[in-house]
Amino acid sequence: MGNGAKAAQKRERNAAKAGGTAKSQAKSNEAAMNIICATCKQTFFSTTRAPALEEHAQNKHSKTMAECFPTFK
Repeated sequence: MGNGAKAAQKRERNAAKAGGTAKSQAKSNEAAMNIICATCKQTFFSTTRAPALEEHAQNKHSKTMAECFPTFK
């Protein structure tokens, strides 16, 4: 028995122990995107900080952050 067969058996055993396949984070990532640019409607994660939003407003729209993100605190 070669190492390839051992690796395949180990993968099968670990998959049985783990209880299936990996879960996707797509839905939770989409729910976390709650900062929206008022000009272009691009969404940003809720953890996005002010400098990144300011950069978006300046580079994409030549506006201030307050104009693009009026609800940002």
